[in-house]
Amino acid sequence: MILPNDTTVAVVDGEKLRLFRNKGVEPCIRLVEETVSDVQPVNQGSGARHRSTSANPDRWRLEEDDFAASAAAHLNRLMLGGEIISLFVIADSRTLGELRRHYHGVTRENLLGDLAKDLTGSSIETIEAALAKA
Repeated sequence: MILPNDTTVAVVDGEKLRLFRNKGVEPCIRLVEETVSDVQPVNQGSGARHRSTSANPDRWRLEEDDFAASAAAHLNRLMLGGEIISLFVIADSRTLGELRRHYHGVTRENLLGDLAKDLTGSSIETIEAALAKA
C-alpha cells in the first residue's frame, strides 16, 4: 500500500493506543511515533452487576470494548480538531469492529483503510512492513 505523507496510523487493541505519523516520501513508509494523551475508558463499571454469559460478556471484554470506544472518541476529537488529516487503523478484529461503531462521520470520510491485525506490541519496523504489504 502507498500511504500518503502525513497520514496518521493508529495501532489499537483493547488496552493500548499508539499513534504514528508517516513522514516517508511516497511510496516509502517511515513512521514516527507520537505521544498519546491518556485514553481512559468512559463507561468503567458498566455491566459489573450482570452475570457473565454469551449475551452478557465478562468484565474483561466490557473493559476492552470501553477502551476501544474511548480510543475512537479520541481519534474523532483529533480528526475534528484538524490534528489528523487522514487515518489508517490497525487493530485486532474485535477491537476494529468496536472502533467502527464509534467513528464520527468525518472520521469515516477520512479513513484510508484498516488492517485487522494485533500489532500494538510490535516494533515500528514490523508495523511499517505490515502497512507495505496491505
